[in-house]
Amino acid sequence: MSTSTETQFPPVRACLFDMDGLLIDTEDIYSEVTNTILRECNRPELPWSIKYQLQGRPGNASRDLFMEWAKLPMTPEAYTARMLELQAQLFPKCSPLPGVIDLLKTLKASNVELALATSSNLRNYKAKIAHLSHLFDHIPVEHRVTGDDPRVELGRGKPAPDIYLKALEIVNQTVIARGERPILPEECLVFEDAIGGVEAGRRAGMRVVWVPHPGLASLFKGREEEVLAGLTGEIERDPDQAKAAAAGTMGQPGKIGDGWGEYRSTLLNFNYEKYGIQAVPPVGPRA
Repeated sequence: MSTSTETQFPPVRACLFDMDGLLIDTEDIYSEVTNTILRECNRPELPWSIKYQLQGRPGNASRDLFMEWAKLPMTPEAYTARMLELQAQLFPKCSPLPGVIDLLKTLKASNVELALATSSNLRNYKAKIAHLSHLFDHIPVEHRVTGDDPRVELGRGKPAPDIYLKALEIVNQTVIARGERPILPEECLVFEDAIGGVEAGRRAGMRVVWVPHPGLASLFKGREEEVLAGLTGEIERDPDQAKAAAAGTMGQPGKIGDGWGEYRSTLLNFNYEKYGIQAVPPVGPRA
């Protein structure tokens, strides 16, 4: 889908990852939890036209959007309590998505810096990764940023660029400590499944790989280049973020066909050469 070639950009030195629906299959779990509550309240199931607006956003922002649509006969607090109950049952069952372990192993072996930038709060993040050390051990603990991390200003979660810029700042502390030149945003590759997450990466001045859920891909069929440019207007859904964007403090999205983004249906058989990465085959089982 992208028109980029490896000669247009500097080699990628850092890869920054979203988590839910990108590294692990928790987006389907979120759908199961939400639809269970909707059925209990005799409401229709959550369509992708609404779900995509919730993806990647910090918990409170996502909940507010959902409650406005769902009009449930319960308070937000009661909804949250039931949601947490169901999540506690299902999060221990989540698993890596196809190609993820092989990708992380290869990038680590190839000396590419890795970081996590997830909108999940710390509690949910811990619940999801407790049984997945074989996956997350590839990403240094100090390079992981959650949605409620105090280093990210409140109200500036995705689609704002802040969490990716903060992740890069943390990665550069490691890089500088080794006596190396700091990594620039254009030397970063963001991996996202959410529309708002793609916009966050683009506004951070980074290249982006978009790997959407099939349901989301179907919803945006024919609009892939718009998504890759970060031009679907997700930041306009939050009045405060929209105001900040108008004031020029949210970075800038890209342009249609500018080559800064790539659409992929899977992370299997990733093209490292395209991004100037001299791939070193991973050691151990491939997945």
